Amino acid sequence: MHGLSSNARLWDGVLRHLTSLGDRVIAVDQRGHGHSAQSTTGYAMETVADDLAELVDSIDSSERFLVGQSWGGNVVVECAARHPKLMNGVVGIDGGFIRLKDHYPTWEECWEALAPPVLEGVPLQRIQDWMSQSAADWPEEGRQGTLANFHIRSDGTISPRLAREDHREVLFGLWNHEPAEALKNVTVPVRFFVADSGDNARRRQRRSAIESLMATVGSGVDAVWFEGAHHDVHAQRPRDVSEALAAFAQQHSA
Repeated sequence: MHGLSSNARLWDGVLRHLTSLGDRVIAVDQRGHGHSAQSTTGYAMETVADDLAELVDSIDSSERFLVGQSWGGNVVVECAARHPKLMNGVVGIDGGFIRLKDHYPTWEECWEALAPPVLEGVPLQRIQDWMSQSAADWPEEGRQGTLANFHIRSDGTISPRLAREDHREVLFGLWNHEPAEALKNVTVPVRFFVADSGDNARRRQRRSAIESLMATVGSGVDAVWFEGAHHDVHAQRPRDVSEALAAFAQQHSA
């Protein structure tokens, strides 16, 4: 499950590595994202978690592991809390532990800080130039996955696939989410893959938050850190993420 304003294509590298090991892997465009339709019933966390549960329940498999990045990490945690018998384990990749109210006590503060830039009509070349700098160490499939967040117009400009009003609703659902409360109801193993960009202040803040969360929840939850990693570590370092996912699945297979 991808993050907010992202899409399934950012998992291309992970899918390539994991399928080479013989795993069946499904990446999802969540409602309003990628090629999925705009939602008419909202983006509350329980709603998108139930979307996932419906899909998972349709898959004929004796073992299932749910993996989500950023907002998608919180989605898989909520899904595991609401539908505990559908999966064998859960991984949140730089997500699953996100509690926006720790940083933005009011919704107005959150939206003011995290509202997306207006990209409607921005030249594609400007986005490509930005990516060549900000994602210089990414494999090409990761950069192409990011470009799939946009419609490319015939005049060479872009339009985000996720409508701004839908972005606001998704963010509101995440702002309302209480991951600690959800994790208390999760009965399967949970592992967080945490990106460590090298910012010492950010590292201390995140380590404190995650350790506090794990102490609150108790056993069954652990974390591994990816040094030098971007928030989209699954797109930046797909082999490393795939190997860590395979190790988690092997450890917790029935």
